[in-house]
Amino acid sequence: MNIRRQLSRFAEQEDINFLLTNRIPRFALTRFMGWFSKIERPLVRDVSIGVWRLFADLDLSDAKKREFRSLHDCFVRELQDGARPIDMRPEILASPCDAIVGACGLIEGSEVLQIKGSPYDIGELLHDPELVEAHRDGCYATLRLTSSMYHRFHAPHDCRIERLTYFSGDVWNVNPIALRRVEKLFCKNERAVIRGKLAATGHSITLAPVAAVLVASMRFDFLDMTLSAAHEGPNVFACNASLTKGQQMGWFEHGSTIIAFAPMGFSLCAGVETGARIRVGVPLMRLPD
Repeated sequence: MNIRRQLSRFAEQEDINFLLTNRIPRFALTRFMGWFSKIERPLVRDVSIGVWRLFADLDLSDAKKREFRSLHDCFVRELQDGARPIDMRPEILASPCDAIVGACGLIEGSEVLQIKGSPYDIGELLHDPELVEAHRDGCYATLRLTSSMYHRFHAPHDCRIERLTYFSGDVWNVNPIALRRVEKLFCKNERAVIRGKLAATGHSITLAPVAAVLVASMRFDFLDMTLSAAHEGPNVFACNASLTKGQQMGWFEHGSTIIAFAPMGFSLCAGVETGARIRVGVPLMRLPD
């Protein structure tokens, strides 16, 4: 435990952290990690998970299984049934993932914060004027998944997915240190834009999963497809998928970020604030009265 604490303190030093996680051959290391993490050899698996535990507070107590085939198998683990109760109240938009809440609040016109003091326009992230108008003066929440968290994400409400657009881009780290130093980082990284509407009310809901260093691929169940840097973008995938609240939508190959956007009239639920830790299924936003 003492060794892990010392390593964490070393890695948390801002200049060192930024250097180690960004001033590196990001694409090459991301491709290597994608290959290495899937090696199904007990020694490689055990050493990899052991090193991971040195740097992260990895808790596998709620995992569906105890034995993993590979490091990747552990990253994308499923949870035991009932491990994430879903708030089924119709007026509640539930969190789609386990996360630390980053910037959140009301959208000022079409402007949101990447981190305090660092704004960006959602048009540069979404590249969809219709979606920008749908969320003008609405509500947003940036949800950051750390490496040790549960990496699957779920439908925040009963909804219909109309379209997914996948954008190719960079793979900057998405931790707060990088967010302070790289302007409009989310708009530069590889990402998906999931366009949906609530089944009961027709409100537009948009989720934007953003890739990061060591994680440039995402699985989407409603497309039955894994998208990665190999899909030069933008790639547009038409959908007509009906999902129920809490239904699995897909997963990251490692920790990253999901930015949730809702229209004007939505509001953040109590306890959703910068730095808060939340889980799949807890109240994220409240629908208009």
